Amino acid sequence: MCQSDVPEAGLGLNSPDPLVREAFLMAYDYVDYVTTGGADGNMAPAPTACTAALRHAGDELLNRFPIFFRRWPRIFQDVTESTACPMLMSILDDHFFPPNPGGRRREMAWSAVLSVYVLAGQMALHCHERRMVVVLPQLKECVGSYVQRVICPDIRDKGGWSGFVSRFGEKRGLESQVKTVCCWTLLALAISILTYFLWKRMA
Repeated sequence: MCQSDVPEAGLGLNSPDPLVREAFLMAYDYVDYVTTGGADGNMAPAPTACTAALRHAGDELLNRFPIFFRRWPRIFQDVTESTACPMLMSILDDHFFPPNPGGRRREMAWSAVLSVYVLAGQMALHCHERRMVVVLPQLKECVGSYVQRVICPDIRDKGGWSGFVSRFGEKRGLESQVKTVCCWTLLALAISILTYFLWKRMA
């Protein structure tokens, strides 16, 4: 889907809709963040509360479950410059926000939104480590467009991105909350992995 349908770079970041603009900014910032070393890299401070919350929550997942994150390269091992975006979009569509039989998608959870960005970050990191850096701008746009199309309508109904910041922003007493969120997020990711491997074996 994505290779030919990637929007012109920067359109999402310049959207007149602040909700969409934030979705793209989070995609751009998080891909840059993970591919420059994360918290140990030389990234400037997060530009918004949402991007800061995303960085923090992504780091929490990586620090608490490092073994789990080491499984992703096995899934991405056959990715090429031309298949990175389509594969990412396929995983997201099939395992995170599949349509219900009635045609409507299931209710959005903030942990699922986090999973979309974290998964995109892992794909970007994989491509970066294999010197497929040309894919990174495409991944940013693909993820931003996906969030705009699939997630933003629900976020608008929830009153905007403030709920994401409340759930994942760094603050005192967050430890138990993060543990709960991590469990649900990892459950979604685990289902994605298992389903994908079963599909690969049956294909």
